[in-house]
Amino acid sequence: MFVHPQFDPVAISLGPVGVHWYGLMYLIGFVLFVMLGRWRIRRGNPPGWQTAEMDDLLFYGVLGVILGGRLGYVLFYKPAFYLANPIDILKVWEGGMAFHGGFLGVLVAMALFGRKTNRSFFQVTDFIAPLVPLGLAAGRIGNFINGELWGRVTDATMPLAMIFPQAHDGLPRHPSQLYQFALEGVLLFIVLWRFSAKPRAVGQTSALFLMGYGVFRFVAEYARQPDDFLGLLAMNLSMGQLLCLPMIVAGAILYAWATRRNKMLSRI
Repeated sequence: MFVHPQFDPVAISLGPVGVHWYGLMYLIGFVLFVMLGRWRIRRGNPPGWQTAEMDDLLFYGVLGVILGGRLGYVLFYKPAFYLANPIDILKVWEGGMAFHGGFLGVLVAMALFGRKTNRSFFQVTDFIAPLVPLGLAAGRIGNFINGELWGRVTDATMPLAMIFPQAHDGLPRHPSQLYQFALEGVLLFIVLWRFSAKPRAVGQTSALFLMGYGVFRFVAEYARQPDDFLGLLAMNLSMGQLLCLPMIVAGAILYAWATRRNKMLSRI
């Protein structure tokens, strides 16, 4: 059994200004997004994109992640609290970001980017889908460094059982941040990168992202401690799991639609 190393959340101190590890992980995620995107563009996959467009795409994506992630946390997790304390919505430095909200924010941002560049919505999302998982992986490492979003209590004999002092109970827990790093980050990246390496019907890569992330997050949530202020909800599922279900269903429907549409177009 291990004990969480209790990293200093501040990676670099510049006088009165401290650069936090979590912020650095976001920066790493955005840098990987741009580097991978430019690598794909230079190899003509998909065709018709220019490397200069990555700067605009990143700008839209960052806005979508930050605004959507914050509003998603407010609406999905603590609506009553923020309704009573609306000024606290702006206190992003106190934490509180939701992936599913950030995901919806990115979708809106990509729709706007597609409109600006005369591309269809799914042409844009198919391009960015393989670029996202490593950024998610970086975010989970940030969670682990901060010792936050720890896992559920487990047996001390489990290979990766870990005590998180922040939990204030001294009980062995799953390091669920590392599970999510491996599943939603590394494994999802490998699946999407290999899948998108070959020509695919418009919408299929986006659909695979929805299904892949939804399934991997749903599984990982069984090891992650539910939020104290929510606990387990319907069917003993966490809020994260409930939010993943429509993603999985939507991904399956989208994949079937994209495949059928491609077959119909090939006959014309």
